[in-house]
Amino acid sequence: MGKIPITERVTGHTELIGLIADPIRHSMSPTMHNEAFKKLGLDYVYVCFEVDNTTLADTVQGLRAMKVRGWNVSMPNKGAITKYLDKLSPASQIVGACNTVVNDNGVLTGTITDGVGAMQALQAEGVGYVGKKLVVSGAGGAATAIQVQAALDGVAELTIFNRRDRFWAEAEKTVAKLREQTQAIVNLYDLDDHAALKRELDRADIYIDSTPCGMKPLEDVVAIPDPSYLHRDLIVMDTVYAPRQTKLMKWCDAVGCKNFNGLSMMLYQGAAAFKLWTGKDMPIDYIRDVLF
Repeated sequence: MGKIPITERVTGHTELIGLIADPIRHSMSPTMHNEAFKKLGLDYVYVCFEVDNTTLADTVQGLRAMKVRGWNVSMPNKGAITKYLDKLSPASQIVGACNTVVNDNGVLTGTITDGVGAMQALQAEGVGYVGKKLVVSGAGGAATAIQVQAALDGVAELTIFNRRDRFWAEAEKTVAKLREQTQAIVNLYDLDDHAALKRELDRADIYIDSTPCGMKPLEDVVAIPDPSYLHRDLIVMDTVYAPRQTKLMKWCDAVGCKNFNGLSMMLYQGAAAFKLWTGKDMPIDYIRDVLF
């Protein structure tokens, strides 16, 4: 009998990795990580646990006690879990949330890899961001992680645009923390202030749209008013990856500026967690082919 593929067996040596969230059944993370484990011959298995805030404390206690190597965290637990952990990465401390936990002999360290994924996606596209001016639209969880990581990694200037919605107060707190803890020049403007938006984009090297605009049911919505806000030297990343090309990206093509979607960001944020748990680099190109 031939050797059984690693994803079809569990032994007494198999290490457990998980995802705690609710809802959870839609996640692509199990496929991403289990296929990567299989490709590299690593004896790990990644499974989902349906957990919300009401069972979070008991879950973390149990995962720690069982010496589970680590886990991902998604809604609604990304902020709530921080009080049950022993350490937080610098980015997680500023954001106030984490999406990845590593268990080192009972010591739980939380980090957030969304920002790391975005910065690595820029690098993979040949885009240098250190010392550059970055404009980011949006102030939700992923947007905040991108803003924090960019400032920590050395962008010279970071300009954030968001509407005065429920995220505005948190955006103000993020700006205050980044001004205090990084060297970046950081400013926040209302997305409806079109004069400021045009001025800042005209001066920008990179624009990241981290709003829901472009994905269902907002396929025909763009955060900026029209293509005149773009310029040929601007590099644009839209964090949406379904659809593969958003209306914003079509505008970029018409203007002639380099642009790409959020697929690489999604893969690289997963790869960052994968390396924290295993010490190995995720086979990104292989996983891209498997998933898409």
